[in-house]
Amino acid sequence: MKFARRLSNALALSLLLGALYSTTAACGDDADARPNILFIFADDQCFETIGALGHTDIDTPNLDQLVRQGTTFTHAYNMGAWGGAVCVASRTMLNTGRYLWHAHDVYPTSEKERQAGRFWSEHLRKAGYDTYFSGKWHVRADATKAFDFVNHVRPGMPNQTASGYNRPIEGQPDLWSPFETKFDGFWKGGKHWSEVLGDDATGYLDQAAKRDQPFFMYLAFNAPHDPRQSPQQYVDRYPLERIAVPENYLSEYPFKEEMGAGKSLRDEKLAPFPRTEYAVKVNRQEYYAIITHMDAQIGRILKALEASGKRDNTWIFFTADHGLAVGRHGLLGKQNQYDHSVRVPFMVVGPGVAANAQNDTPIYLQDVMPTSLELAHVARPDHVEFKSLLPLLRGADVKHYDAIYGGYTDRQRMVTQDGYKLILYPTAKTARLYHVARDPLEMKDLAGDAANQDVIKKLFTKLQVLQRENGDRLNLAAAFPQLMN
Repeated sequence: MKFARRLSNALALSLLLGALYSTTAACGDDADARPNILFIFADDQCFETIGALGHTDIDTPNLDQLVRQGTTFTHAYNMGAWGGAVCVASRTMLNTGRYLWHAHDVYPTSEKERQAGRFWSEHLRKAGYDTYFSGKWHVRADATKAFDFVNHVRPGMPNQTASGYNRPIEGQPDLWSPFETKFDGFWKGGKHWSEVLGDDATGYLDQAAKRDQPFFMYLAFNAPHDPRQSPQQYVDRYPLERIAVPENYLSEYPFKEEMGAGKSLRDEKLAPFPRTEYAVKVNRQEYYAIITHMDAQIGRILKALEASGKRDNTWIFFTADHGLAVGRHGLLGKQNQYDHSVRVPFMVVGPGVAANAQNDTPIYLQDVMPTSLELAHVARPDHVEFKSLLPLLRGADVKHYDAIYGGYTDRQRMVTQDGYKLILYPTAKTARLYHVARDPLEMKDLAGDAANQDVIKKLFTKLQVLQRENGDRLNLAAAFPQLMN
């Protein structure tokens, strides 16, 4: 009843905004031409965990459907974070359109950003869209005011119970279980949060089917973040003999403390130190299971969209806020600059979008925000720094970013350009260089090879340029004077 009342109360406002938009739209198009926008957002999902992309033995039939129906950007990145909760930075960039350190500057006052109409949803609301939200928010602003219709605003996932850390140990009883509801987490409230989000989304689509206004749906799963919980039937789909130990598995990462990913970090203490193949396999088993469970809810949402009659005029975007290591390089979390943690899945399905296509142009996941604004005929605001993907989706030979930047607190910096990746650990005064085009698993550090010093200096110089563009004030020259030209 509460949702229905909110729907009714917003009707007059939505109609008024739609009327205003018809006279002020930047492109002058008829309001009916504006597409619906369905944004589906995962939490902690690595780029490799889509079955159709062939990296991993994982069951994702509904995400596979999006791969077949649309275009996949295979090199979509998150810029990084100013703290251990990488999702906070990622989502603040997403909703404000600002690069990492500019987003950091407005984060303490992001509610004022919303009030000033500078949030993603606010731009679309002003353009006459019904805006809907359910799921993980994790932005310092009031979601119930940022969207017209809101259900179940979720926080970040609570910490594991004590028995959920430093596990499992082979040969010892495992006191924690992903499908025991007594451990709360995703089960808190009586129903798995991914299923609640599926319920919310299908319920809204049933209402949207009766309305003429275009909609913007922002559906943010907490999955597959830890505690990685799902019903037993999903865990049972992944017996340990099905789980492969990653080729770039390590028992311990040599710079974990210096890079800020040590034994006290929540993500890293999920498995015992040193890592074991058994512990990594169990953690990956639970990771795959919760992704497959989430995929089932996405299937429900896609069916509801089809049933609504709105499918043909809807653009669907699927991505995640960042990736996750889950045993690669001896790491469990996302607080690092390796591809498993900075790259995410990114699929686009929409009218005229090439089907079953892949594009390896480097992008940032936050490019979805200005892309949707262009679809809605909203001129890109001056403060929005990310770029629209529509030229790429229309087949244009463009490259918005000649290099990809990455940063994590004051402990890590990264730049990827021309097939190479340079990672810097200022505290350890250590550089690592990978030829990611030839070594995609980032297993051979080339930084110690004298023949590569010119490459390192070139990348270092580019990184300093990106720092200035990004508002990054970390003085790398103090830690790496030998790299200054």
